[in-house]
Amino acid sequence: MATVLYITANPGNEETSYSLGVGQEFVREYRSANPEDEVIHLDLFKMGIPHLDSDIFAAWGKLGSGIDFNELTDTEKIKLSRLTELVDQFVAADKYVFISPIWNFSFPTVMKAYLDALCVAGKTFKYVSGQGRVGLLQDKKAIHIQASGGVLSGDSINADWEMGHRYLRIIMDFFGVPSFEGIFVEGTATAPEQAQTIKENAIQKARQMASCF
Repeated sequence: MATVLYITANPGNEETSYSLGVGQEFVREYRSANPEDEVIHLDLFKMGIPHLDSDIFAAWGKLGSGIDFNELTDTEKIKLSRLTELVDQFVAADKYVFISPIWNFSFPTVMKAYLDALCVAGKTFKYVSGQGRVGLLQDKKAIHIQASGGVLSGDSINADWEMGHRYLRIIMDFFGVPSFEGIFVEGTATAPEQAQTIKENAIQKARQMASCF
């Protein structure tokens, strides 16, 4: 049995959001093809993810100097414990499904906060003398469903502006994840008369990819 994290960074719902609507169909098809697997939904907008701030850096500094965890302030302990929970959950899972819209050429800030929580040396990557960085999640796989009003993928003239899927791909490579694919729901604002067709085409692709994910 595999564990799948269904990670959404969208405050909307499946009826109004293109990314969530396609994501819902992906999960439905995946569950049908893999009834024994566990799918855990992480709604990043509702999780209270700590940002890397002065408390976090102060706590890391204290621990690095040899101070015991129990000697940290209550705020520092709470934030560090939460970050540890998030990265441990991520490492324990087998597959990742990321869902996000494009906001101003990237994903919502909650996704960046979540990814920051996962970048932990010794858990998702490590440094090896003579080799540099080595990703530790080499037995995982991931997929990203991204919606945008304009077309930003492939050979689009605006492809250089796209910093959502591209950033996520870099992070997955940083972690050593060998398989990372994308499904793009694009052009729904620039061609509103085709929006439903664009969504349906993405759903068909999502169902196809989910059946063998």
